[in-house]
Amino acid sequence: MPKPKAIPTAAEFRLLEILWRLGEGTIEDFLGASGKEGPLNYKTVQTVLRIMENKKFVSHSIRGRAFVYRPRVQRSEVSRSSLRSLLDRYFRGSRSELLINLLENERIDNAELQELERLIRSYRRAGISGRQK
Repeated sequence: MPKPKAIPTAAEFRLLEILWRLGEGTIEDFLGASGKEGPLNYKTVQTVLRIMENKKFVSHSIRGRAFVYRPRVQRSEVSRSSLRSLLDRYFRGSRSELLINLLENERIDNAELQELERLIRSYRRAGISGRQK
C-alpha cells in the first residue's frame, strides 16, 4: 500500500475507520456501519469517497451496479503521517515538547505512567527507535 501523501480530514478518517473494519464496502455498507457516531448521508459519503480516491486513500471496483471501495492505506501509515504532521505543525518537530505537553495538560494516572516508563525502558534496552522499525 502506498504511503499517504495527505492527512485525512475528520470525515475521511471516519470513512477509513469503517473501511478498515469492513475490509471493503459499498456506500450502502458505509451507511449501515456508521454506528453510534450518527447516520451518514449517501451523497456526502459518495462525494467524500471520490475525494479520497483522488488522494489515493481508497480505490474501487465495480460489482454489478455498485462501487466497492477498498483502503489503499493502512491505519499505521495514517497514524504515522498524522503524528508527524502534528509534531511538525504544533511542536516544531519536538517529541519532547509533545510529551511534556501531554504530561502537563492531560490526566494520566499512576498505572498509565508506570506503563509508559516500562515501555521507554524496554525500547531503550532493545535499542528501538521509530527510524529503525
